[in-house]
Amino acid sequence: MSKPLRIGTRGSALALWQANEVARLITEQPGAPTPEIIIIKTQGDLQQEIPLWKTPGRGFFTAELDRAQLANEVDIVVHSLKDLTTTLPEGLALTAVLLREDPRDALVTRTGGDLASLPTGARVGTSSLRRRAFLAHARPDLQHMELRGNVPTRLQKLDDGQYDAILLATAGLKRLGLAHRISEKLPTREFPNAVAQGAIGVCTRTGDEATDRWVRPFNHTVTRIAADAERALLRRLEGGCQVPIGALATVSEGGITLYAAAADIDGSGFVSAEDHASLTEAVALGERLAETLLAKGAGRVLDKANERRQAAAP
Repeated sequence: MSKPLRIGTRGSALALWQANEVARLITEQPGAPTPEIIIIKTQGDLQQEIPLWKTPGRGFFTAELDRAQLANEVDIVVHSLKDLTTTLPEGLALTAVLLREDPRDALVTRTGGDLASLPTGARVGTSSLRRRAFLAHARPDLQHMELRGNVPTRLQKLDDGQYDAILLATAGLKRLGLAHRISEKLPTREFPNAVAQGAIGVCTRTGDEATDRWVRPFNHTVTRIAADAERALLRRLEGGCQVPIGALATVSEGGITLYAAAADIDGSGFVSAEDHASLTEAVALGERLAETLLAKGAGRVLDKANERRQAAAP
């Protein structure tokens, strides 16, 4: 009997849904080993009291998973691709990206109304620096509040009256069977999604062909092209911490189009750009659009946002 294929994951309901989806895709292949899901707690899971945007460095939800994989405690790791650092630790590779779910942000309100219907001063919860910035740009009159916890916990806090509305990823709500809670899917021009939001990434150890053979078959080419473009843009722009950047790549037979925007935490300095390239130039497109944004002043906007973030850090 072959050894089980050990799948590392965080323990939230959404992370387990993603890990089980990968396990299903593996077991559908003839002769595949039996998947074994192993839950690993990350810094992001343990430090619920600290706002995400106030934490230093990167890999808040992935570093412990990376260490377990490099130590051969698990064979593959399943990530929400938006959480995965754009430069992986040496020895690890992004081997597959699954078909992307709806990448848009979702507004969930207690009344069911949309963003325009929220009254002045309404309390909106989010843990994302990006969502905070674009919300401030669209509705500077709203009150921004920190929001931590897994998806069900965040929804319960809304229902308990701690917030008038919260911002979540549409993909996570849909995967957990909670799409009925969505009050509005926010337009990507004004609220560009996080890089690779809605996509699931599967990492393996470099050169582990015995594992790669079971992972490669479910790499979704179109999603991978889009994710590569978005991640290349972020890699060029980020400075080692969270930055308020959103980007969405769309792929067609005619090529790939990438739209991206950045803003300061208070919503000022909104900068956006769009470009197009052939399907074989996804990474180059991301890097080129990043340079366009920098030429339009995105560097100053992001530096200012980072200064505000550092000043607010504990």
